[in-house]
Amino acid sequence: MGNCHTVGPNEALVVSGGCCGSDEKSYVVGGWSWAWWLISDIQRITLEIMTLQPKCDDVETAEGVAITVTGVAQVKVMTENELLGYACEQFLGKSVVEIKSVILQTLEGHLRSILGTLTVEQIYQDRDKFAGLVREVASPDVGRMGIEILSFTIKDVYDKVEYLSSLGKTQTAAVQRDADIGVAEAERDAGIREAECKKEMMDVKFQADTRMADSKRELEMQKASFNQEVNTKKAEAQLAYELQAAKEQQKIRLEEIEIEVVQRKKQITIEEKEILRTDKELIATVKRPAEAEAYRMQQVAEGQKIKKVLIAQAEAEKIRCIGEAEAGSIEVVGKAEAEKMRLKAEAYSIYGEAAKTALVLEALPKIAGKVAAPLGKVNEIVILSGDGSRVTSEVNRLLAELPVSVNALTGVDITKIPLLQKMVNAQA
Repeated sequence: MGNCHTVGPNEALVVSGGCCGSDEKSYVVGGWSWAWWLISDIQRITLEIMTLQPKCDDVETAEGVAITVTGVAQVKVMTENELLGYACEQFLGKSVVEIKSVILQTLEGHLRSILGTLTVEQIYQDRDKFAGLVREVASPDVGRMGIEILSFTIKDVYDKVEYLSSLGKTQTAAVQRDADIGVAEAERDAGIREAECKKEMMDVKFQADTRMADSKRELEMQKASFNQEVNTKKAEAQLAYELQAAKEQQKIRLEEIEIEVVQRKKQITIEEKEILRTDKELIATVKRPAEAEAYRMQQVAEGQKIKKVLIAQAEAEKIRCIGEAEAGSIEVVGKAEAEKMRLKAEAYSIYGEAAKTALVLEALPKIAGKVAAPLGKVNEIVILSGDGSRVTSEVNRLLAELPVSVNALTGVDITKIPLLQKMVNAQA
């Protein structure tokens, strides 16, 4: 039985031992491995970068000047199986601090040996070359320990006898001297050059003035020509703009007309729909109620007509019945009148002239009433005459003419009636 062990990419798993006394070792980076209980050994070694700061104090250079140098190195354990095996042989079971200490001492030893072969100027002025030399010399030794130098740089170089500062002062003085000489030479050359430049300037100025005048004249001519071309182009552009504007305006107007046509079509459609709606509304609100009212009135009229017909039929039947009754009564009255007239006729035939005279006398009041009817509307009658007997004579004359009038109307001569004859004779 055993366990399954896993390891991340920043560590290496070393499995040693096994069944039957096996001495094989397996290295696993960022994976897993199986280990038997009791007979297998599991160990880990870090693969992370280790930062070292080697420092060499008061190391004499090739010229015998004691200087102090500090650097920064980045190292790590290599992952190839053979080199990883070397690292495991050297550092397996040790802490990171112990590993750093071993590598640091190796780098400091190589750094001291290289410092003894170089001058201060070489070390100070070309640090990258110095760092590269240290890395080149130390890499084989640390490589045999399974360690890789990723980078090595010189951090600082200084001394306690102010050798480096003296070099700086000498260099500064030389630079200052060269600067002063350079300034003087520059001022001299500047004066000479200034005079030459002034002469050249005057020559150039004269030439420039001449050229300027020529250029000005050409410029004016060019301006006139350009202005003419510009004005021509402006006029053409203006005309083209106006023409294009007119075309665009025409297009806009056509679009507006099309829009108006579409709007009118839509308005017509809306109005047609409104007419249909109004028509339907009128049909619903006016025509249908009117038809209903007309139908009602028609039915009422039909009822009134039937009522009137029935009433008329009833009236006609009434009138017919009344007429029949009246006809019957008239017939009876007529028969009675006829019988009366027959009896009168018989009486008249018996009595003769006396009967006729009686009839005339009966009719005279009626005749006098009809004749005097217009006089009934007269308030008074005034007879103008200067003689009082004139009135009497006029009345007598009227009475005298009465028999003649009666005779003309009835054919009866009332003067032959004995009673009237006596009345006339008495008056005479």
